[in-house]
Amino acid sequence: MTTFRPAGPRPSRNVRSRPLPTPDTHRINSRIIAREVRVIDDAGGQLGIFPLREAIELAEGRELDLVEVAPEAKPPVCRIMDYGKFKYREQKKEAEARKKRSESTMKEIRLRYRTDVGDLETKLKHAREFLQGGEKVKFSMRFKGREVMYLGLGQEKFESISQRLADIAQVEEKSPLAGRSIHIVLAPAKAK
Repeated sequence: MTTFRPAGPRPSRNVRSRPLPTPDTHRINSRIIAREVRVIDDAGGQLGIFPLREAIELAEGRELDLVEVAPEAKPPVCRIMDYGKFKYREQKKEAEARKKRSESTMKEIRLRYRTDVGDLETKLKHAREFLQGGEKVKFSMRFKGREVMYLGLGQEKFESISQRLADIAQVEEKSPLAGRSIHIVLAPAKAK
């Protein structure tokens, strides 16, 4: 027995036609599930405990929303407010907090234990620029094959780098030999 299939491409089963909306963090108006609620007016004064329908009507009478602010309380606490303005203020606060939060990035500079003077000067110049820009700098050195015997030369090179950048940087982390590589992390020095 054959079944009838319409002509054309088969619809995919795993694709959503549109993204799901993100749920609001607060329940408002008819989304509140409690039977009775403690109501706080838009000025901050307590109005008392009301059945949900009366509380919503009270908010609609003032042309505002009833917003559940403490759902775990017995009975839940709801506030009469303009929810659109409330969400706008929250977004502004989050944006301001993001702006004030400083994210420091780390730049990595790779070198060898036998990096010559000219190349080392260039790498130090780049490191100085990164440190003055407020970023951390990670110098990493990898040893291949029998080069592990020259671990001491690599550590001496790191010592000279940290001494040459001591005016603007401080050593934040020094690693012991981890596998076949070592590294040192320099952070911008704190202003005195």
